[in-house]
Amino acid sequence: MRRRLIVTVDDFGLSIPVNEAIERGHREGIVTAASLMVAEPAAADAIERARSNPSLAVGLHVVVVAGRPLLPPERVPDLVERDGMFSSELARAGVKYFFSRRAQRQLEDEIRAQFEAYRATGLLLDHVNAQCHYHLHPTVLSTILSVARDYGRPPIRIPAEPFLASWSATHRDLRGRLSHALFLSPFLQLMKLRLRAAHVRYNDHVFGYNDTGHMTQERVMAFLAALPAGTTEMYFHAATRRWPGIARDLQSYQLEEEFAALVSPSVAEAVRAQAIERIAFRDLTDAR
Repeated sequence: MRRRLIVTVDDFGLSIPVNEAIERGHREGIVTAASLMVAEPAAADAIERARSNPSLAVGLHVVVVAGRPLLPPERVPDLVERDGMFSSELARAGVKYFFSRRAQRQLEDEIRAQFEAYRATGLLLDHVNAQCHYHLHPTVLSTILSVARDYGRPPIRIPAEPFLASWSATHRDLRGRLSHALFLSPFLQLMKLRLRAAHVRYNDHVFGYNDTGHMTQERVMAFLAALPAGTTEMYFHAATRRWPGIARDLQSYQLEEEFAALVSPSVAEAVRAQAIERIAFRDLTDAR
């Protein structure tokens, strides 16, 4: 079975340095896709770069936690904090989204607004995923699937990192990788069942979940060597440099090192030498 690779950079639109990294990573390196945050300050710049690079596949990075809403805060009062931003307390937000009918109605309004804003860009919708993988949340996934029916049922990222391949490639954080695999397994299986029932396409595997913010060249090369058969998405958080006002949770990320990996000639050569086919989500043909 052939090995296919989707190389995605998230947070397109978050800042100019992120946008630069995505554009250069596509033009000069191995990037095939980017996930757009439609409400962030550099979204307009990201859209212009995407239009100038039509071979870059762009999808929607739905944000309902740890970010900025598209709707005015008064339209989504149960989703935002006093500063008008989505909560970064993921567990607390998850409980509210699951049990509160008011929050669920606001969640649907916000997610639909983000899909509609993406449609207004005129870009093809390659895929959908969510900030902090919050599309794993059953309520958020249900809402995305419901809204996405009106936008062509785009493919959705399954954040399923194969434990053995991940561990053998890195030999780091055995306990964390194993606990993630065990804890997420039932959620991932349910997610796959729901996507199949909705006739939505998805990737087989992912790399980057256990190494978010630390996808350095060394790790990328190891993951390429361990790449399983089927379609794997390898995702990154990259930037050409730091920027004023960078979020606290990104300060520990190796953003510049991830960018360096994406444009590394050694990484590109490894992809070619191993006959790995680089694709985008739009190239997936089966909805399983």
